[in-house]
Amino acid sequence: MFASEVRLVGNHPKFIKAIEFASNVAVTKAPVLIVGESGSGKKSFCNHIHRNSARTESPILLVDCSQEVQAVENDILGFRDEEGRFNKGILERANGGAIVLGNIDALDEKFQKRLYQILQELGDYDLDVRIMATTSKNLSKYVGAGRFYRALYTYFSGSQISLTPLRERGTDIETLATHFANEFTKANNREAVEFSEDAKKKIGSFYWAHNVAELKSVIESTIINTTEGIIDVNAIEIGEKKAETVANDIDEDGMRLMSLKEAERLLIKKALIHTSENRTQAAKILGVSIRTLRNKINEYRGDGNNYFVNLR
Repeated sequence: MFASEVRLVGNHPKFIKAIEFASNVAVTKAPVLIVGESGSGKKSFCNHIHRNSARTESPILLVDCSQEVQAVENDILGFRDEEGRFNKGILERANGGAIVLGNIDALDEKFQKRLYQILQELGDYDLDVRIMATTSKNLSKYVGAGRFYRALYTYFSGSQISLTPLRERGTDIETLATHFANEFTKANNREAVEFSEDAKKKIGSFYWAHNVAELKSVIESTIINTTEGIIDVNAIEIGEKKAETVANDIDEDGMRLMSLKEAERLLIKKALIHTSENRTQAAKILGVSIRTLRNKINEYRGDGNNYFVNLR
């Protein structure tokens, strides 16, 4: 689930600042919220915080809050199985250590309030656990839209780390590509490789919609499929089948191919989130009438889309 050790590689000023903040907060007991796009290294930062804390000898456990509601509750609080035996949740199993609430934005709204109360009372149950959470969403806007419990957001927001997208980190892209290449060749007893100048330019100019995770996948698959010591530009299969485990159907502009209907739905959803679900403002941004937006929302509700079903 988490590597025994982690290296945070890069020299971009914003990235260095994030590492410094993470190292400083590691020695405290403060809850931490890490915000960043898919694949940007949120779990790596959680691991870094844990490994640089006094809790490093104790476990760090993760629960994905985007699972089915009951499964998330069971993972966190524990549950009784069919034979009546109680299975501890991660709050108990990680006592003395840390837990990570992954994709906390997906946490069920009713359970958000319950969880907040439980976190406030951990000491009453002799539980000493560092709580960390990750999200790719703007939780402040979720709070404004009534979709995330304000007190729970406040609990985390005092120590928030925002991760810069890989495409904005300049020469860190080439540094990471070399790092992943060296790491992979060493782990697989292969000769070291180098990148041609054209290959470096191609890597450095790509959008990397799925950030570090996508770059790592591309570099590893490239090495697997080459026998040369120098990797040239044609060997870098960006946006093609070799990277599809991380970025399926991502084209060279970093965009996933989809139907017009799906693109329309995603754009409407983004506009609503951006405006804290103010339909009048969202309609203005989209350049449509409020009636057209209302009809689209009702259409997506009829399709059973969770976001629009729960839209107030």
